[in-house]
Amino acid sequence: MKTNKAVYDTRFFAESYYSKDESLLKRIRMHRMRKRYISAVVIHEVYTLAISREGRDVAKIKIANLLEEFEVIPVDESIAQASAELRQKYKLPMGDSMIAATASALKMVLISDDPHFKQIKEIETTWI
Repeated sequence: MKTNKAVYDTRFFAESYYSKDESLLKRIRMHRMRKRYISAVVIHEVYTLAISREGRDVAKIKIANLLEEFEVIPVDESIAQASAELRQKYKLPMGDSMIAATASALKMVLISDDPHFKQIKEIETTWI
């Protein structure tokens, strides 16, 4: 699946904000897609991660930055149902199944190195 559009998993942001691996951080900075999407679930997960590590003010700034750079895809009834199917089939955590269902619904590659996603036949994943 060759495209300039992608759905990003929370792992991308966790690594981008908190990794100490300079090589990985350089690849993250260089990684650009024309159209970038995130599930609304990623907002929840990034906010939770940031608030626990850096506090509410920093979490709000990180989310504001995400909203400027990414189009947020809401979890509607079709994504919720597809998520439940994926969760049941692959025994996924709910957040991962929602993010995978979003990538599947948009027919886009998912940017993640989370091993949960590698098993899902309905989506393609890649890492930077």
